[in-house]
Amino acid sequence: MSLKEQITEDMKTAMRARDSERLGTIRLLLAAIKQREVDERIVLDDGAVTAIVEKLIKQRRDSIEQFGAAGRDDLVQKETAELAVLAGYMPQQLDDAEIDAQVGAAVTALQASGPQDMGKVMGRLKGELAGRADMTRVSARVKAALSR
Repeated sequence: MSLKEQITEDMKTAMRARDSERLGTIRLLLAAIKQREVDERIVLDDGAVTAIVEKLIKQRRDSIEQFGAAGRDDLVQKETAELAVLAGYMPQQLDDAEIDAQVGAAVTALQASGPQDMGKVMGRLKGELAGRADMTRVSARVKAALSR
């Protein structure tokens, strides 16, 4: 079953369970998927759907940070609940040791030696780690590896 089909089935389950918060988040996700399919006139595969989920997660994290700074705990709770639902559609996230191993392999393979090579390393890792690691964390690890 594709990720898109799984999301559709989860929407039906949320409708039957009358889980309005989960249903709203899933509908938001499906709307973003449909929008991209209509705009580009394509049918999205699992990788593209994962990219959309990742983008929505990033938006939720940014919103949580902003709402927290403004003291809006009600909105922080809403965004956190949406974040939890969206995170369920992401593949298993890599831990720090696995990210460090991937960064080390990419630095060695590209013979990167300093901060000027960060773009090359990140370009390679983005394809390899897409959806499996937060690219902000990966970027920090690459920066640390290249500054040694």
